Amino acid sequence: MRIAFLVAPEGVEEIELTDPWKAVLDAGWEARLVSTEPGTVQAYDHLDKAGTHPVDDVLDSSAPSAGDFDALVLPGGVANPDALRVNEEAVAFTRGFFEAGKPVAAICHAPWTLVEADVLRGRTLTSWPSVATDIRNAGGTWVDEEVRVCRQAPATLVTSRKPDDLEAFCKAFVDVFGG
Repeated sequence: MRIAFLVAPEGVEEIELTDPWKAVLDAGWEARLVSTEPGTVQAYDHLDKAGTHPVDDVLDSSAPSAGDFDALVLPGGVANPDALRVNEEAVAFTRGFFEAGKPVAAICHAPWTLVEADVLRGRTLTSWPSVATDIRNAGGTWVDEEVRVCRQAPATLVTSRKPDDLEAFCKAFVDVFGG
């Protein structure tokens, strides 16, 4: 299985990238870092710079689509999904997984990208609490739960609230992706 991790060039929460990445590798799958620019992405530990990570695939007119992957992981960080949701290629890439019926996992602030992709109508999900109103305004139902799996067609969505939920988040999305 090939799993896409979509992140902006700067602002992804380090642990929300690295823990799910490890879970994918531990499951025996291929993880690919997809971004809107080539080179490396700058991760953060809250507001402090953390590690950098090499980009595998760049979103542009000739680059990957949902058809190239089996599932999508959207890590959080405040700046990360805020940058992605104003990038047309990132929004289209994300929407493509839902249109293709492929599973998606999003944690913390990452549902902002899902709001912009207009894929939350009728879905129940969780996130960082400050994203709740955006989810409701996009037609979703927000719940305060460690992890939420929404199996509404066409694509299953796994969500969690924060880094403290990472163990449950990783277990849930690995179970869903493994099918």
